[in-house]
Amino acid sequence: MNSFASPHTLTALPLRPPVEALYARVFDAILEQRISATCRFTEDSLALMFEVRRSDIRSVLTQLSHQQVIILRSNHRPRVAALDIEQIRQMLHARRLTEITLMRLVCQRARTQDLQLLHRLVESERECTARGTAIRLSGEFHLCLADMAGNAPLAHFLGSLVPLSALAIVQAGVRTHDYCVWQIHHEILQALAHGNTEIAVAALTRHLDQLEEALLHAGSVVSQNRVAG
Repeated sequence: MNSFASPHTLTALPLRPPVEALYARVFDAILEQRISATCRFTEDSLALMFEVRRSDIRSVLTQLSHQQVIILRSNHRPRVAALDIEQIRQMLHARRLTEITLMRLVCQRARTQDLQLLHRLVESERECTARGTAIRLSGEFHLCLADMAGNAPLAHFLGSLVPLSALAIVQAGVRTHDYCVWQIHHEILQALAHGNTEIAVAALTRHLDQLEEALLHAGSVVSQNRVAG
């Protein structure tokens, strides 16, 4: 199961498991830059901020560190990674290679309940007005697709790339309309519903092209950043 998202986190249940729900809250705060690369924070301060146990915060920070969003070092405060342009370039290249393969696999095995799940997620994206949450939900769409592909290693690998994409979008100051959001996800969903692999792959490729254009042209913003550790 992807730690960034999975079908289990996207069903219409009234409550999500506490740590998974806390993960979403903390990651939204990072994407809204209430917690940024320049912030000084500790497990204790975050526990107070989110009114949760320190052990739960530690679990979330560990999750985020595995995704390279948070940097954890012995005897140092945790901090948000500051991505540089070369990291972003490599991440986008790896994501393109992985996600197009996953999309072709999804097209071979998408079920009605899978499409219903994606539809609910696209509706959540469409209705969302909070920038941080909208960026996270956009990533959840892609990782939900990955979970449906039936290839756990590839889905797990994509789970390490999509959160970095979200962080890069925020740190580069990319505006929402500079890359495709729920509209292109709806287009992908429609292609899947009609069993049209080539249209689905073409839509995804266009999505990744626009994301790459937005992020790499924001290089003047991110090129000064470096991830330490």
